[in-house]
Amino acid sequence: MTDMLPFSHHFSRPVAVSNGKAARVSETLMDYCTVLCDRGLSTMEAVEQLTYLLILKLEDELLSLQPSRVEESWPTIPEQYRWASLVQRQEDDLVACFDEILAHRSHHGAGTMLGGIFTGAQNHVHDAKLLRRLVHDLFQATTWSMHGADVLGGAYDALLEGAMNDVKSSAGQYFTPRPLIEAVVEVLQPKLTDTVADPACGTGGFLIGVHKYLLRNQSARKSPTERNHYRTGQVRGDELVSRTARLATANLLLHDVASAEQIALVSVCDALAQPPCRRASLVLAHPPFGRHAAMPIGPSSTSRHDTPERADFVTGSIDKQVNFLQHVMSSTAEGGGRAAVIVPDNVLFATGAAEIVRRNLVDQFDVHTVLRLPAGAFDSVRVAANVMFFDRPPRRPDAHPRTTKVWVYDLRSGRRRAPGHASLSRSDLNDFVSVYLPGRPRTERVETDLFRCFDVQDVLGRYQARLDLSYPSEAPGTAHLAPPEEIALDVARDLRLALKEFDKLVAELSGDVS
Repeated sequence: MTDMLPFSHHFSRPVAVSNGKAARVSETLMDYCTVLCDRGLSTMEAVEQLTYLLILKLEDELLSLQPSRVEESWPTIPEQYRWASLVQRQEDDLVACFDEILAHRSHHGAGTMLGGIFTGAQNHVHDAKLLRRLVHDLFQATTWSMHGADVLGGAYDALLEGAMNDVKSSAGQYFTPRPLIEAVVEVLQPKLTDTVADPACGTGGFLIGVHKYLLRNQSARKSPTERNHYRTGQVRGDELVSRTARLATANLLLHDVASAEQIALVSVCDALAQPPCRRASLVLAHPPFGRHAAMPIGPSSTSRHDTPERADFVTGSIDKQVNFLQHVMSSTAEGGGRAAVIVPDNVLFATGAAEIVRRNLVDQFDVHTVLRLPAGAFDSVRVAANVMFFDRPPRRPDAHPRTTKVWVYDLRSGRRRAPGHASLSRSDLNDFVSVYLPGRPRTERVETDLFRCFDVQDVLGRYQARLDLSYPSEAPGTAHLAPPEEIALDVARDLRLALKEFDKLVAELSGDVS
């Protein structure tokens, strides 16, 4: 297929992002999201309802512009299950009509980008007057496709960010700060020849970040055939939570990462359940924070075991982050594959399974850079985290570790984040991008006050394979301790997680399992 149909004829290639327009569109959507929440919907439910209506409206606009092309793409969707049917209904049967549309769309188009948005869709707006306001005052009153992918995609991403970081929501773990994504992608310098994978894709931030980078740096020099091959065959994401996968699919579609009728880029699955079906030359991941994720033994069993059985794993572990790190290792292509994975601090220093995995990682991969993020970098999730960068070189017959030098950039020094502090900004990461020297040999790197180099033999010997490395004069784990209030919050969070696990265990032992 050489001439893919974008979701809108305006969505071919975004130019400079119009931040002002995107902010205004996002503010409008957030206002209606607030109205829905005031009527009893959760923030995520409100975003879902707005997403369904927005996509239906955009589909209708494309239908009016290129009806023959749309009919070729979606011939199985009757008129009564499209936007025009909603506009024609009065308040008395508007809610029933929306129910019918979502019920039909949830069972049709499976496997495509458009179908992925509506899979499992349900109407939660049962107030006919409110639904009429959404249909007529918000969506019907505007030609949404005129904004283009830069504005509409940016506005939708901002809507997701606001929803994910809502203090009443536990979904903040799914949203990676966009400035961090931009910096990570910039230093890794993706190519159109890369196969890109995100095994915990959340709302699709990393996949969109790669897409934007390619548009700025490579896509204009490639043919439509090469660009379409990348879009359809070289990008994939996995997401465990179906609701988040639907929002990710909509986000990718609105950013024109894919076209509506092509095969879905996001799979709803447990990435840890089995080895990757294929390896990728570029793996980017921000696995959800959390610990001790026990797994059911079988679909009809109430028993649980703590360790996923994977022949490709170095060791079993009850730590979800350790297992995700192993999954990223398995997913990275041999002979030059690159990876960046966000992990909490404990993965860098914990003993047991975490140490076994770190030693294998340093031995079999080139763990060249660790970016230590300030506490509170992820809104609504107060976890100290890091970005680990590593490559997978070709196999060698000798027994020397593939890692030779580990460079550590400390973004925590002298930067404490008080409650309510703004998120990471791009300017916070400019120095890291500069000293990383993207595209240049790492032998040209120079140490600074924040960027230090450690020899692999010291890492494996003196530091016991710990990667929470600090200045040579200090022991790992002792420098730049968080303030007491941050440590207390982390302790409280771990206690809450432990209590939840105990509650599950008590329920299983008593036979009270739903």
